[in-house]
Amino acid sequence: MRLQSNMTQEGMPLLDWLAISPELWKDLQQIGLTFVLTALIGWDREQEAHSAGLRTFPIVGMASCGYLLVLGPQPDIAAQSRVLQGLITGIGFVGGGAILKEGATVRGTATAASVWSAGVIGSSVAMGHYGIAIALALLNLFTLRALMPIKQWIDKKSSPKDGD
Repeated sequence: MRLQSNMTQEGMPLLDWLAISPELWKDLQQIGLTFVLTALIGWDREQEAHSAGLRTFPIVGMASCGYLLVLGPQPDIAAQSRVLQGLITGIGFVGGGAILKEGATVRGTATAASVWSAGVIGSSVAMGHYGIAIALALLNLFTLRALMPIKQWIDKKSSPKDGD
């Protein structure tokens, strides 16, 4: 006798239902890939103690992926365009919350841009453009990590020295 919690609403065992639904498995794989790619960026931001981090990036990426998966294959390019326009605007608003102004200093722009990138990563995965998603994630991480010493060097050179 099977436990009731292992059954779907129709009474079919959950594992049997998943086995006959390759579309569900593909969706789960796409959401999972989005989660991994964006969590890496979120982990980096979390290590630097930024306002958006390990939770925000995967959620933005998965939501972007989810909106396009719900839309499904769309022969109407205008419909896809409207969804993408809404995502771009909404993610820009979320990213804007990561930007902090302290006097003459503005901080968080790289984090805000990375939030936007997380949305594009999720959208790319949902549309089947895995190479774009992976390239964006890797280049985003490279930009945040490898270019940081160069940014610090430039900032140090451009800041006024004590006693000047």
